[in-house]
Order: sequence, then structure tokens, then C-alpha cells
Amino acid sequence: MPPEVALHLQDDELLDVLTKTGEKTGVSKPRGLVHRDGDYHRAVHVWIYAESTQELLLQRRADCKDSWPGLWDISSAGHISAGDSSLLTARRELHEELGISLPNDAFELIFVFLQECVINDGKFINNEYNDVYLVTTLSPIPEEAFILQETEVSSVKYIFWADYKSLLANGDEEYVPYDVSGQYSLLFDVIEQRYNNDIESRSLDLQKMLNRYAFIHFDAELNGLSNADKEALSLIIKASMAIEEIFYEQVWHGNLMLRDWLKEQAVASDFDKLKWMYYSINKSPWSCIDDNKAFLTTADSAIKLLEKSTRSAPGWKGLEYRVAFPLTKPPGANFYPPDMDKMEFETWMANLTESEQKAATGFFSVIKRHDESYLDWTASIKALDAIRHSVLTQSSKSHDLFVVPYSQEYGEFLTKAAELLHRAAEKTDSSSLKKLLKTKADAFLSNDYYESDVAWMELDSKLDVTIGPYETYEDGIFGYKATFEAFIGIHDDVATSQVKLFGDHLQLLQQNLPLDDIYKTGDVVAAPIRVIKLIYNAGDVKGPQTVAFNLPNDERIVNERGTAMVMLKNISQAKFNHILQPIANICINKEQKEYIDFESFFTHTICHECCHGIGPQTIYLPSGQKSTVRLELQELHSALEEAKADIVGLWALRFLITQKLLPRYLLRSMYVSFLAGCFRSVRFGLEEAHGKGQALQFNWLYDKEAFILHADGTFSVDFEKVEAAVEDLSREILTIQARGDKASAKSLLQGYAKMTQPLSSALEKLERVQVPVDIAPTFGVLDLL
Repeated sequence: MPPEVALHLQDDELLDVLTKTGEKTGVSKPRGLVHRDGDYHRAVHVWIYAESTQELLLQRRADCKDSWPGLWDISSAGHISAGDSSLLTARRELHEELGISLPNDAFELIFVFLQECVINDGKFINNEYNDVYLVTTLSPIPEEAFILQETEVSSVKYIFWADYKSLLANGDEEYVPYDVSGQYSLLFDVIEQRYNNDIESRSLDLQKMLNRYAFIHFDAELNGLSNADKEALSLIIKASMAIEEIFYEQVWHGNLMLRDWLKEQAVASDFDKLKWMYYSINKSPWSCIDDNKAFLTTADSAIKLLEKSTRSAPGWKGLEYRVAFPLTKPPGANFYPPDMDKMEFETWMANLTESEQKAATGFFSVIKRHDESYLDWTASIKALDAIRHSVLTQSSKSHDLFVVPYSQEYGEFLTKAAELLHRAAEKTDSSSLKKLLKTKADAFLSNDYYESDVAWMELDSKLDVTIGPYETYEDGIFGYKATFEAFIGIHDDVATSQVKLFGDHLQLLQQNLPLDDIYKTGDVVAAPIRVIKLIYNAGDVKGPQTVAFNLPNDERIVNERGTAMVMLKNISQAKFNHILQPIANICINKEQKEYIDFESFFTHTICHECCHGIGPQTIYLPSGQKSTVRLELQELHSALEEAKADIVGLWALRFLITQKLLPRYLLRSMYVSFLAGCFRSVRFGLEEAHGKGQALQFNWLYDKEAFILHADGTFSVDFEKVEAAVEDLSREILTIQARGDKASAKSLLQGYAKMTQPLSSALEKLERVQVPVDIAPTFGVLDLL
């Protein structure tokens, strides 16, 4: 046993005291005093459900228990000791009480239940927040497989879930009471809804979800590529496939297993095919354009067999369970422990050195627990029976979290991708592409992406490649961690020369931003703009497809060199034809439909991406401390940054028109095209950064009467009011960013980034007419592999 692991006896058990609303107070007390004084605290409930018999496992509490002795209760339960985490506690309690060892992916957090009661003649006050977990096994666990903890459990039994609910509802005195007419009924609701076997209804729902996408096939046109670059292309695509594996793992820890399971099952029935098709678009069990609502349940998930998770039993091959996932998408994706909250992270951060803090909040690392590592270690050598509440000593408990670099966490995939990129570099006859591929391959193994990002900005090749960790949208806790992605395309020389205007005038835009001079940064390096025809993408390209991206996000490079932009012209054209034009036909007033055109749509997209590179980046706080907008706004940064790029992009277009750098006929067209685009982006969902940012802009402009709703349900732009409204919102967002003012950012988003009646009515109309929400592309280049 590692020296850090110590015995933690129940009599000495300390519990974190909570406020009545569930927040930690910073005070810890012995368990007995907590129940004597009625302090609020946390615990876990673990339910084991057997699919084949529709039964829940119950345990009879030992007669020596100080609460509800001798009564039938939850499968497993226990207090969360001071400083411990919820999920690790659930795993330990299940093993200690029943002798069952299960990994994280067996536990599904279904709800949090507040239990408030007084028993034992007022001597035992239980004010307890319970994290309620569900473990779904295929069949009941044989009685011989359990190892019961005599001081906690006297026996176990299975019972049909509806019979158990009825016993609780009738107040049967042999069972620990739970109010099944209140919140605890959620347990039974989940089981009933999950296993109602209404396949026809679910199939119709999935088909409707799929119908929201226009399926587009892009043929591989490799005109202009040398034979050497064609050879390199094949290797780069194979490297991108390795990158794809990493992204699945980043979204959720059981995602790769679920993907492979659904793909394998897709041939079993039409229903299974629909599940696989919609999963393939979202790359997870959560729907991107439905505020990340789950469209699958754990009952649809992969089956995993553990042969040694319990004591062996005659004729039993081992425990088979469903790989569990929560109904709500984990805000921290798989970058942090699933039960970590912001307070725990920030408390840990306060004890780190400056360099350690930089690593913890950096783009290219994940956060893990020592506790989890020790628990997995003890399980692997069958030593859990010897441990009573295996926890770190209190002195090291504050360092339970630790940092793992991407190069280590995803080493298997990155090593493969690096080897393929080095081989591709040997093939290509483009010197700048050769440099990019070599430096990116080295970055995968060193975890230092600076040189490769510079090489990407300097890329001047017919074959355009973007590959690596970039966007931070998946990190819903802080917005720190970057996801892996790949975009491969053919450089459009003519279109690139046409858009050079924007990069050349970036400094002029920076100097004239609607922002107080005190907040304006110095020189801005002109952003090189590359227009490409996309031929393949991978990784973080789920759900709605991007039409452009502005990289890198590393503030060091942004400050030193600016950013570079890549425009995906064939994706933009497809979106305009299949999405924006039909939206305009339905939602834009007939008098302004003439202003909708692809040029305005594409031009604003360019300006949007340019505007990511201007405005506040590195900032100084009122204390004088140097920081960045991303670090200060944390999880609010992505949505506000997308709104900034959009609205400042509109301001910038008007400014360039007044400077006679763009034709004046674009003026009205850009505003009306932007209005139609609002409805397009909000349909991505208000949990997604682009959708949230777009809702903020629409509601602000509508509130300022720049957008007008007509009696027939169509909208138009008030050209006399829109310019001032755009400038005011630009100033508001830029000032919030410059100050690093998270409170104001939160207030702005809460006030405007919401589903209002005008937005709702427009979206309902689009749904009735069944206008696609976005495109789902496939690429003919795969045929070349």
C-alpha cells in the first residue's frame, strides 16, 4: 500500500458542514456532532438495478446502526468524508458494504436529494444532501458473489421496482422511509420511462432530429495538388483519424466505448441505425442543437463485463453492466474529475505555485485525482478488503488534484499521429507544409505547441492543414481546455486574394474600436486570411459545422503575431443555400428579402473571424495584475467572445464602408443577412457558445428597436436605429472584456442570452416548415484512402 494511504475509522470521520443551500462553509466536524447539531452535510446513495428482472437491490441495515437499524434500504450508501469526492465515495461504499468493485463508468448520477428528518427521539438529526447514483447491471448479482460488511449490512435482496415504490408509498415499517411523491420519485420515473419500450415513438423522435440536418456530400477535387502532396494527404488524413479518437475521449470518459457499441449494433434494427446516425453527428449521446439534452439513455449504452468485480459464484461469468452517462452533459467534459466543482479546483489552485497554476489552467492538460489513482491501484491488486475508507492523509489531501499533460494523457494516439505527420512531411514538396507537419508532430509529444502554431500561421501551401488542440468550448466549467480537431482543404488562391483587404486594415479597425482609449492595446499584426475548399475534417466538428475559424487561441502568439484565419468557402456556400436562404424566405419581411445574398453572408463571416483578433486580449486588472480575458471570464468567455466577434464584425463592416474600402451596397444587405443569421445560430441551442452569443445580440437589437417584428410574424431591420444599437453593444462587450468583469458579463448574458418570445415564435415557424438547422457533410476524399 502506498504510504499516503491511511486508515480512516468511522468514529473519527469528519464531515464537511454545508450551508442550507448546499455550499461548503469551510468547517468540518465529527459525524456524531453533525447529526447531533443538525448540520447540513453530503452523502451518496447507490442503487443497483437489474435490467432482465426489472429489480432493485436492497440491503438490510445492520441492527447496530444508529439510524433505521434492521430496515431495508438503498443498495449502498455512505457519508462523504471531509475533503472527499462524491464518485470516489460511491465506489468505496459499494465495495466496503457489498464487496463490489466498479469503475467510474458504471455510476450514473441521476439527481441530488435533500433529506431532512429527525429520529431517535430528537437525538439524530439528518440534514443530508445525497448524490443519488444508478448502476445498471444486465442481470441480478448472485447472492454468493456479495461480501457483506457485518457492521453495516445484515442481508440483501432484489425486489421489483414498482413493488418497492408501492411499499414506500404505503409507509411499510420494514423499509427506510422515502417520500416517493416528492423528489425521490425521480428514481422510479427514470426506470419507468427508460424501459417503456416505446420504440416507435423514439424512432420518430430520432428521425425528426435527423431531419434537421441537410446531408451534403463534398467530392474530392484535388486540382492543383502535386503528386507529392497527394501522397502526404493520405497520411495526414490517417493522422486526423487518430486525432478523432482523442476528441471522443475528451467529451466523456465512456464515449469511445459507446461509439463502437452503437456502430456495431447499427445493423440490428432500423431503430439502432437511427441511434447510430444521430450519434455520429453529435459525437456523443447529447444533442448539440437541443441544449445538450441526452437523446440516448444508459439503457442504450455499451455493455461491459467485469469478471473479477465481485467474489466468484458458481456458474456466473461475472458482472455485466451498462456504461453509464448522465442525462445532463458533464460541464467539465473529461478534462476534470466528474465530481469536481469549481470551489474544489480554486481551493487547490490557491496552494499552487505560479508555474503550477499556469499548467493547471493551460490549454493542454487534464486534471485528475490521486484518490482515484490509489483506488484503482488497490482494486487492481485486490487489496480493497484491507482498507477502511482509503483516503489520503490530511496533509496531502489538499493536493488530491494533479495535472496531466496531453502528451501523457493521450500518448497512444498522439504518438501514432506524430509518426504519420513525420512521414507526410517527408512526402510533401511544400517547404512551409513540411515545417508545419514536423513541428506539429513534435508538439504532440512535447506538449509545447508554440513553434507549430507559428508554423501554421506562416503556412503557404496548396494543401492547407489545421490539426491539433485549439477550441475550448467543451470545457463548460472554466473554458480552459482545448479540444483536438483537424481541417484539411485545398487553398483557393483567387478567393484568398479577394479577402486580403480585411487583414490589411486590422490595425485601423483596432485604433477605431468603440472602446475607451485606455483599454485599447497597441499594434495589431494583420491577420493572414486563407480561403479553402474543405475536403476533410475530424475531431471537434460535431453538430453545427463551422464556416471559418480564427487561430491560434494562445494569447502569447496573439499578442506577438496576431492570428490567422481560415475560411471554408464550400461549407459557407452550402449553409447559405440550404439554411440561410430558406430561413430568410420565412422570417424576413418581403420588403427586405432582396437584401439577402451570399456575398454579405460570407463577408460578415470574414469580418467576424478578423474581429476575434482585435479588442482586449491581455489585460490589466484594477489591482494592476496582468491577466487575460479568457482567464477572468472563465466559462463565460466563449459565448461573449463569439458575440463580440459578431457584433464588432458588423460595426467593422460599416466602418470599412464609410472609409470607402468596401462597396456601399453591402450596408443594408449585411444587416438583413445578419438578422436572418440570428435565427440560424440560435437554433444551435443556448447552451452552445455561438447560439448563446447570437441570442444576446438579437435580443439587444430587438430591445433597441433595431429589429422589428411585423404582424405576419416576419422581421425587418430599422436602418435608422441599427447602427447606434450595434455600436452600443460593441462598446458594452469590449469594455467588459477589457476590465475582465465577470459579474457584468454574467449579468449581460443572463439579461439577453435567453429564449424570448420573438425568438421562440420565429424558431417555431421554422420547425413547422422543417427548414434544416445545419448541414451534415461527408467527404469524397475518404474514397482515396
